[in-house]
Amino acid sequence: MDLTLAIVALIMGIVGLLGVILPVLPGTIFSYAGLLCVYFTTVSSITITQLAVCGILSVAAIVLDYVLPGYFSKLFGGTKAGITGATVGTFVGILFGIPGIIFGPFIGAVIGEMYGSKVAFDQAIKVGFGSMLSFFVGSGIKLLLGLYMLYYIAKEFIMVVI
Repeated sequence: MDLTLAIVALIMGIVGLLGVILPVLPGTIFSYAGLLCVYFTTVSSITITQLAVCGILSVAAIVLDYVLPGYFSKLFGGTKAGITGATVGTFVGILFGIPGIIFGPFIGAVIGEMYGSKVAFDQAIKVGFGSMLSFFVGSGIKLLLGLYMLYYIAKEFIMVVI
């Protein structure tokens, strides 16, 4: 049973990293599920504290995916219209895959600023850039978390196989 759990965990950890790039895969959830699988092997050295911290960080990373576009828009001078546009752009962008996820918040923030707040084009672009930057920050956080969990998954996988 340990070998089965370890194999499933390794596959989930790898799929979790792919989920950082591919929007149809909930990467953080897969990575955490893989960590849970190796936790239940008989040779696991993962503590309940590590499991809890990774769980909390996973939930936080998922929430940040939806909060960061609006936050970065505001940080770059966005108004409520731009923040709302960035948030709507994030959700709509999911429907268009990777390009939509990268550019959806940008386009939403620019449209929100130009039509909702009637700001100049250059200011709208600045706000849009801020919301797009949120994609890279969020992806970076998910990538680091996924790599951390995959490290422990691989470590436990090796212990099971040996």
